Amino acid sequence: MIESVSDKKIALYPGSFDPITNGHIDVLERARRMFDFVVIAVLNNPEKKSFLSAPVRVGLIKEAVKDMENVSVASFDGLTVEYARQIGANFLIRGLRTITDFEYEVQLCQTNQVIAPDIDTVFLSTRPEHNFISSSIVKELSNYKTDISKFVPKNVVEYLQDDLRKVLK
Repeated sequence: MIESVSDKKIALYPGSFDPITNGHIDVLERARRMFDFVVIAVLNNPEKKSFLSAPVRVGLIKEAVKDMENVSVASFDGLTVEYARQIGANFLIRGLRTITDFEYEVQLCQTNQVIAPDIDTVFLSTRPEHNFISSSIVKELSNYKTDISKFVPKNVVEYLQDDLRKVLK
């Protein structure tokens, strides 16, 4: 029997990823074992002040996941469930770190169930060693020129250090 695209389990892993952290990568690694294909999608929200531009975030993520065969990276704007439909994804991946994340994510999931009952949400808890890492913490540490190499992929560290050197010149 020949497998069609509709037989594939495609998941969308949306977020701001500003910047991507090792916690995000941990969730992605596990999601890609569960699904045939995972699209990690950077939300491009011009009304939200971002640390890094959407094209920079996409580039950094592409570099960080370049060896993951069943993963692609894109950016989108608008409703997540609409983008999921555009790419044929029937699953959303959401990472959880804390109870606060859970409360927010359940509310978002239930809203999505009403407006897109054909799309399911899968929650993946980060491993304990990544539980405290957030993009906000990484941004703050980076602004204070603190070593962030334990929190983000190597290429993100290099980009932020290079970017900081340019600002200091």
